[in-house]
Amino acid sequence: MTGIQALERKAPDLPLAPGKVQRREFEYIRHGTQALTVNLDVVTGNIILPTCGDTRTEKDFAGHIKQTIEADPKATKTHIVVDGLNTHKSETLVKLIAEHEGMEIDLGKKGNYGILESMETRAVFLSDPKHKIVFHYTPTHTSWMNQVEIWFSILVRKLLKRASFTSKEELKNRLMAFIDYFNQNMAKPFKWTYRGKVLAA
Repeated sequence: MTGIQALERKAPDLPLAPGKVQRREFEYIRHGTQALTVNLDVVTGNIILPTCGDTRTEKDFAGHIKQTIEADPKATKTHIVVDGLNTHKSETLVKLIAEHEGMEIDLGKKGNYGILESMETRAVFLSDPKHKIVFHYTPTHTSWMNQVEIWFSILVRKLLKRASFTSKEELKNRLMAFIDYFNQNMAKPFKWTYRGKVLAA
């Protein structure tokens, strides 16, 4: 989740009163943004190994995946569901997975040939089911298929929507505190209820 704004309200909210809703100051001070990367364990509903920082570069995402891999060195197979963002199909990520798989092959050259040639060729490599780490890419415009998006909507409703942050550091600390709280008190597997409709011919 990128562009999480650390917004501080210029004046405190006006409290609830009989017959009156809580009112918010509309003016705010910007303190910058944070990018939050998390893993959602679909079996338990827990958020695992979150990382939060100023940027969301391909190196940031590859670093997050490296941390994920190193956290469970005995894992024989890991499936990661992501959307089609370019950082999820990057040169840095391909090199990380090739190293993890123990491959000593020519990966090619970005923009020219081989596995690194394009985002499409890199995605084919990263989604190879023979690998120990397998990436699964959701189709375009189907964010609802990725369960972590459900969790991000919970984060927005429960923490971000009405909050005020005095700095990026406070925002980061409260994000991490919310994740701890969520894991201890709210985490459970999401159950799909939408069955869809039969398409007309």
